[in-house]
Amino acid sequence: MDHRLVSTVLALLLSLSQAHPLMKLESGEVIQIEDPEDLDITTRILESNNGSSQMLMEGDLIVSNTRNALNCWHRKCLWRKSSNGLVEVPYTVSDDFSYFEKWRIEYAMNTFHTRTCIRFVPRQSQSDYISIESKDGCYSYLGRTGGRQVVSLARFGCVYNGIIQHELNHALGFYHEHTRSDRDQYVRINWEYVAPYSVYNFQKQDTNNLNTPYDYSSIMHYGRSAFSTQYGQETITPIPDPNQPIGQRRNLSDLDIQRINRLYGCSGQE
Repeated sequence: MDHRLVSTVLALLLSLSQAHPLMKLESGEVIQIEDPEDLDITTRILESNNGSSQMLMEGDLIVSNTRNALNCWHRKCLWRKSSNGLVEVPYTVSDDFSYFEKWRIEYAMNTFHTRTCIRFVPRQSQSDYISIESKDGCYSYLGRTGGRQVVSLARFGCVYNGIIQHELNHALGFYHEHTRSDRDQYVRINWEYVAPYSVYNFQKQDTNNLNTPYDYSSIMHYGRSAFSTQYGQETITPIPDPNQPIGQRRNLSDLDIQRINRLYGCSGQE
């Protein structure tokens, strides 16, 4: 299809669409930055990770060979703050990604840059860094593990704003919201619908909640039917209001931002 025709069609879509954001690049081209469907982060992540060759905890956390994949209480798993008060996280992006996919990744990083002291910076010679690659799913290590650590964003299924931010937030050291130590006050786990081999994915963690309330709207929250044995049956039900929306986020929530700032001591950001 003619390049100019593609740009014209996309520009027309931009004028017609309010629900699903499109973005005009400096080159003049317009691209869609988000999934055209109602994005359920958990469903898409778990579908992408089905059959992955990695040993994954909670659906998208790589089990580390050097430490417990879910042990990120101590500051040794955090990225280091520079003397200028910024926390630089070096990264590389595989050339397997297209220009637009690389743009999407950079766009997803921008919220961290504008509202926290986190700065994802292109790697130069740093020994600790994240390597963003298109492998067999959407997954990450928890926190800084040391050396090269993979953040996988499979090209078909994972390169969406919410999923990119979800996996980057894992790399910063954040757990899933439903595993918070106080979660039983806010959600009910319907164990009868949880697949027996998936029970460990709902284990509560000894989390540092950073004096912040439970966040149903967190980009780190599972959807209602995660790991369900029956299609459509809820494994997670919010309480006391069962109609409270969960598991559908397109961007970091305000509380997600607040927690990053508190965990990394981003002064003046809250």
